Amino acid sequence: MKILVTGGTGYIGSHTVVELQKQGFDVIIVDNLSNSSAAVVERITMITGIKPQLEIFDLCEAEKTFRLIEEHREIAAVIHFAAFKSVGESVQHPLKYYRNNLLSTISLLESMKRNGVKHLAFSSSCTVYGQPDELPVTEQTPLKRAESPYGNTKKIMEDIISDTVKTADVTAISLRYFNPIGAHESALIGEAPSGIPDNLVPYITQTAAGIRPFLRVFGKDYDTPDGTPIRDYLHVVDLAKAHVIALKRMLDGKCKDRFEIFNLGTGAGYSVMDIIHSFERVSGLKLNYQVAPRRPGDIVKIWADPSYANRKLGWKAEKTLDDMMRSAWAWEQACLHSSQTV
Repeated sequence: MKILVTGGTGYIGSHTVVELQKQGFDVIIVDNLSNSSAAVVERITMITGIKPQLEIFDLCEAEKTFRLIEEHREIAAVIHFAAFKSVGESVQHPLKYYRNNLLSTISLLESMKRNGVKHLAFSSSCTVYGQPDELPVTEQTPLKRAESPYGNTKKIMEDIISDTVKTADVTAISLRYFNPIGAHESALIGEAPSGIPDNLVPYITQTAAGIRPFLRVFGKDYDTPDGTPIRDYLHVVDLAKAHVIALKRMLDGKCKDRFEIFNLGTGAGYSVMDIIHSFERVSGLKLNYQVAPRRPGDIVKIWADPSYANRKLGWKAEKTLDDMMRSAWAWEQACLHSSQTV
């Protein structure tokens, strides 16, 4: 069975491709490589022994998107990761985010509808909840105004999908996940941002590796126990497995509605300092960090109630915070060794 994975050379996409192949699915990746590398395909092949097909173009090019799906009529479902994803950058360049994230999703849905592809798993985000009034966050938590254009694009993309399934023979599952970190146990794939990292963990590991002089902790005056923001962090492999489970739910006809939503998290909130202390614990290193002003677009605290996904999907995050940080550090060391030996 053939699955189209958009953004499949990216961080979460590449780990999901691995899990799909391990479950016997045939994968086609579409990616414009704006924040990833085609070399990821070779690394996926090293892990699974199977080389996924890679098509390099931008989903905003509607005709190319349509032609690809038309040429591969055996595509049974799509997992849609492709999107710009930096909160900070979206605040500085909102039109870039609205244009790319929305147009690519519209192009994909139109092509699916015209070619009879009936299932879509969507990579959503906890950012659609904004700063919730009550914690933990359930699927019934009211959506508030997003704190960033990135978060708003995820909400609008969900709206577009929700409206589309009402008029097309399409079933969709939106996976609202919290903060994926860590790397594959092989240390062959992991989070590899272009340029200066926007996310916390790769900045931590690059600082420890000597690539960055120090880590900036953005704000230590939040209303939290240690003054730093709190998030729900989950291992990227746990997250990737959830996508395969959601896909099978649709393919097996087990969905209760045409559009379903699941929160994916551990149910635990960790502060920035908790993450730093975990890294220091598993690496044996002391991290050099400095406190900096708050960052626009960041919320104070959020974590999930994943019980609905636990019950209905039969999925549960398994790896601990130390597991996450240990794998992230192994990935960073592998990257450092690779660059030194080239």
